[in-house]
Order: sequence, then structure tokens, then C-alpha cells
Amino acid sequence: MVNGSVQLWDAGVWSLIVTAAILLGSMLVANSLRLRIKFLRRSLVPSSVIAGFLVLFERWAYKAITGEQLLDISMLETLTYHGLGIGFVCLALRSLKQDKDKNSKRDVFNTSLVVVNTYLIQAIAGLIISVILFYAIGSFAASGMLLPMGFGQGPGQAYNWGHNYEMMGFEGGVSFGLSVAACGFIAASVGGVIYLFVMRRRGLVKFTENAEQIENLSAESISSPNEIPMSESMDKLTVQFAMIIVTYALAYAFMWGMNELFGGIKFYDNTVKPLIWGFNFLIGTAMAVLMKVIFSGFKKMGLMKREYLNNFMMNRVSGLMFDIMVVASIAAIDLTAFRRKEFLVPLILICVVGMIVTFIYCKIVCKRLFPSYEHESFLALYGMLTGTASTGVILLREIDPKFETPASNNLVFQTLWAIVFGFPILLLMGYVAKSMLWAYLTLAIMMVLFVLFNALLFRSKLKARFGKK
Repeated sequence: MVNGSVQLWDAGVWSLIVTAAILLGSMLVANSLRLRIKFLRRSLVPSSVIAGFLVLFERWAYKAITGEQLLDISMLETLTYHGLGIGFVCLALRSLKQDKDKNSKRDVFNTSLVVVNTYLIQAIAGLIISVILFYAIGSFAASGMLLPMGFGQGPGQAYNWGHNYEMMGFEGGVSFGLSVAACGFIAASVGGVIYLFVMRRRGLVKFTENAEQIENLSAESISSPNEIPMSESMDKLTVQFAMIIVTYALAYAFMWGMNELFGGIKFYDNTVKPLIWGFNFLIGTAMAVLMKVIFSGFKKMGLMKREYLNNFMMNRVSGLMFDIMVVASIAAIDLTAFRRKEFLVPLILICVVGMIVTFIYCKIVCKRLFPSYEHESFLALYGMLTGTASTGVILLREIDPKFETPASNNLVFQTLWAIVFGFPILLLMGYVAKSMLWAYLTLAIMMVLFVLFNALLFRSKLKARFGKK
């Protein structure tokens, strides 16, 4: 090794370990602070969120003192990207009990419509603000369209479309988009914690502050009689992790294959390619479902006599991935656009209004469509539609630690429908910045889509009210 191309003392050999140590060490500190400081414990801020802001502060302090970066931002973004994908694969690989509720598929479909409608209301609000500011102070007229990309889609799509708008004349578009996404994480944390605190004050849900209150574990409670043993020639956790990584690698193989088949086609490169790679967690979910179908076939043919997938361990690995993802995503927050005076007013208005309309819309629809698990649905959807899917899961875990309500499954399986209904928004993203005429046309089309999709979302209530007439 010493005489080879890689030296053991090279920084690159240890960079991942150092980054992981800082992130995980901050989680331990955050969890300790949350347990010992009454204010933090009663505020219900998730430990991973506290840890994320601790690392963010460490980054800023280190740079102020030394002038250098404490952490590689690209490494944090990579951990965020893969943490989300692997976490969703874990949730999708779980063996779900047969749901006797005939409304489960309906709830997944409705969740996808809530997601798309929230994208639309974010886009409508953002575009109205940016068009008004275009006439008032000369802001980029289409900058408000980065609100659903930053809040609803996360840093990846915010970066992609910010870059696309830079090519269309929006100077600083990337920085603007990433700042919107960063504010989305702050909105998710602030809005989610406020909601949790209000629920606690009103006694609407029960919170579990100690591990003993959450679950009393035994061998029978974390495995079924037909499962592989905890330890034989290969450890049970190793088997679980192998299944997860192989499944995620299949998602990569699919995305790579799409590039090989369609790369070079302008429409694919500009529109479909960012969408496919940005939705790695969706492709991973699809591959996980495919793997479960294959395992089921093997069982029917008698080729696989034991259960290899363990729900308890899948939940634990997904929890680890989501915790790392949240810490890394908050630690990577970039608010450099706020240093540009011309961005201050647009960013503040767009992000504050985006937080408010998202909160109100999610609150209204969750109360009407998911009455039996209203609060769980709100936290999952609001967290996802301001931060990322893992932010929603982190907030959900505060009141549903074992994912017993359908809220987590709705979040996992709604994505395909959301892409189908949300595709027109992505098409409009490419045209809205071409001229003011396209800005107005885009605004009108989105308003029509918002009305139509809400009519579809509340179809049963509309039918009950107007059906006889």
C-alpha cells in the first residue's frame, strides 16, 4: 500500500470517515442536549435537526477562524442524495401486512394529488411574487418558479433549474435556487416543530420521550419464526444491508441504461435526465417492489424456504439513513444568495409565503382526507413539501416512531402518481422564463390545473354533494 498509488495517510483515504465522525458525533451531542435541556426536549425538535444546525454552526465558525472549509460540501450533498434513496429502498423492502382497509390505494393516490397540488400552489404563489417584483424592482420574472423546485423537490432540482435559468439570463440562479432549498429545510424544521408543540399543548397526540416508552423488544417482537437466524455463516444485518445495496444498485443500473439509450437527445438531456436522476428514490422504490415480487415467486416455486427480509432491521437502517440525510442536508445549507442585495426581498417574500401556503394547504387537505391519521399525514407531507422526503419521515417519527399509520407508506408509494400529474409543471418550467407572455400563460395554466386536480382530489365529496343533482 505504501508503494502503491494510494498512501494510507492521504486525506482522501480518511475524508469519508472524518465527515461521518463529525455528522454522527454531532448527532450524539444533539441527542444528549435534547435529553438534558428541558427547553429542547419540550420543543420537540428532532435530534437530527439539532445536529444539522450544530454542524452548520461548526462549518461557519471553522471558516471564520481558519478561512478554510471544515467539510467537503459535495460530500454532504452526496450523502444527502444517497441517504434519501437508500432510506426509501429500506421502507419499500419491508414486508407489509395485508391491509384490510379498502381505502389504502385511494389514500396513496390522494397523497400524490396533495403533493402535486402543493407544487402548483407554491409555483403560483412564487410566480405571482416574482412577476410583481419584476415590474417593481426588476427581479427575474420567473425566479418564483424555483419555489416548488427548492421546497418541493429539494436542492438537486433547485440547482438544476437554477442553472437552467442562468442560461436564460438569471444571473446567480444557482445560488438563488439553493438558498430557496435551504430556506425550505428551515421552514420544515420551524413549521414542523411549531405544529408538534401545538399538538402537545392541546393533548391531541401522545409523545414518547424515553426509549422504554416506545417499545419493549424481544426476539419474538423483531422477527418471525420462519426468518433466517440472527447469526450463522453470515450475520443477519449483513444480509439485510446486502439486499438494500443490491436493490439500490439495480436502480443505478436502470438510470445508467436510460442514459445509454437516450443520451444525446435534447429533450431527454434537458428534461427527462435531471428528473430520472433526481428521483433516484423513486427508481429505488420500484426496484424494491420488483425484488419483493421476485422473492415471492421464489417462495411459490419452493426455491426460497425462509424469510430473508426483516422489518425491524429495515426500519433501523432507514432511520440511520434518514438521520444522516437530514444532518448532512442542513449542514450543507448555502445562503450566499442573501449576500446579494437584489436577492434579499425576492428570497424573503417567496420563502415566507411558500412556507405559509404550504402549511395552510396541507393542514386543510389532511384534516378532510386523512381524518384517522390527520396529524401523521400533515407532518409527513409538510416536511416533505418544504424539505425532502426524509424531513417528512423525521417529523413523522416524532409521533409515529414505528410507522404504524399509513402515512409513511403513502409517502413512499405516492411518487409514481405524483410524477405523472406533476410532469406538466416540469414542462412549463422550461418555457416560463422565455418571455413575459409565457410567464402569464404558465400562471394561467397552473391555476387551471390546480382547480382540476383539486376537483379530482375531492371527487368523493363533490359527488356526494352534487351527484344527485
